[in-house]
Amino acid sequence: MQFSDLGLTPELLQSIEEQGYSEPTPVQQKAIPPILLGRDVMAAAQTGTGKTASFTLPMLQRLKGHANSSVSPARHPVRALILVPTRELAAQVEESARTYGKNIPLRVASVFGGVPIDPQIAALRAGIEILVATPGRLLDHIQSKMVMFHAVEFLVLDEADRMLDMGFLPDIKRIIAMLPHKRQTLLFSATYSDEIRNLAAQWLRDPVQVEVAPRNAVTETVTHTVYRVDSRAKRDALVKLLRHRDMRQVLVFCNTKIGANRLAYRLQKDQLNAAAIHSDRTQAERMQALAEFKEGQIRILVATDIAARGLDIEQLPFVVNFDIPSNPEDYVHRIGRTGRAGLRGEAISLVALEDFDALAAVEKLIKQKLQVAEMPPSGVDRQARSNEKQRDTDPLFHQPYVSAHRAKAQPAAEPRPLGAVASKKKEKQIAALFLPPASKPDA
Repeated sequence: MQFSDLGLTPELLQSIEEQGYSEPTPVQQKAIPPILLGRDVMAAAQTGTGKTASFTLPMLQRLKGHANSSVSPARHPVRALILVPTRELAAQVEESARTYGKNIPLRVASVFGGVPIDPQIAALRAGIEILVATPGRLLDHIQSKMVMFHAVEFLVLDEADRMLDMGFLPDIKRIIAMLPHKRQTLLFSATYSDEIRNLAAQWLRDPVQVEVAPRNAVTETVTHTVYRVDSRAKRDALVKLLRHRDMRQVLVFCNTKIGANRLAYRLQKDQLNAAAIHSDRTQAERMQALAEFKEGQIRILVATDIAARGLDIEQLPFVVNFDIPSNPEDYVHRIGRTGRAGLRGEAISLVALEDFDALAAVEKLIKQKLQVAEMPPSGVDRQARSNEKQRDTDPLFHQPYVSAHRAKAQPAAEPRPLGAVASKKKEKQIAALFLPPASKPDA
């Protein structure tokens, strides 16, 4: 099947072709036609299968009749609201809507926390048709009366299960209560809990259910590899793998922000270009680190589960679980960053003795026994041993610190003959503030 078989307009087909796509993914094949017909849709698909395009493409087509080039904000009311759990996902969905809708004059903007609010206010005042938002920041704008929902025709809940996990349910209910009852509602996620299904029964009207993979299934394009290591040797094992296999673009997951910071710092000390991304970093820092990682300027991106959803990195070859997640469903989302769009990927997990229970929970969830591999021989990491040897001989690591100013001021000490006794340290001379009166010369 081709995209042209789905009934999309020439403007959208041109944008799709410019992105290098020709065949829709299974979820796109099943979700786009009912959305074009105006039906509510509840879709479940594993990550990396093109869920974002599944709702942006038909949404853009249905809103095409409202497109105009007027400068009046009144001609550009919010007609589609897309709620997402994280800032990264909001930026990704906005970029997708802009990319596919480049030939349709509809205005798109995103609002989320962690960045200055003034540019968002300016965009809302100018008028936009498609608004991508995280619930918390959207409520801030609602309270300031910067956004109105009287013209909303589309509501999209993307990664709805993640929004529930993050405690957004009360905010989502408040927002939905402000929307027109007559609307088209789409609910997309990688996994669905029973709670999500109950909420969908309240928010969606006779939805078309789309499910292209079993619940919590992992894509077949990802190879799973487990290395059993001592917990204290995980960093050394990671460095060894990075160098032995010459891994150039690697997304590494840690369970805590402190752990991610420490690992990124130690990797930098090992002369490996790395950066950390987590919720304590500002949005500007996170976006810069992600952009540099995509462009290849950063070799290793160390992240918490904030990056397990919403990061769309083309041709990411490796995902490493430095820590096994305590929630096994997070494993599915982590490895979903690789093996996307039909490309091959590898998920590597470093497992210590205390991780065995968490690993067993992951295997039970995905109904798959993960392959255990042997670590490369120790001899491959000559660079690490060379660095250790340098630290043993470098006086910087075992001599007292002397400031550059003091070292410049003091002359070099003469070598002391063997067996000579060191002289006592001279007392520091202090300039006299008051001199004694001069004695009178003898008469």
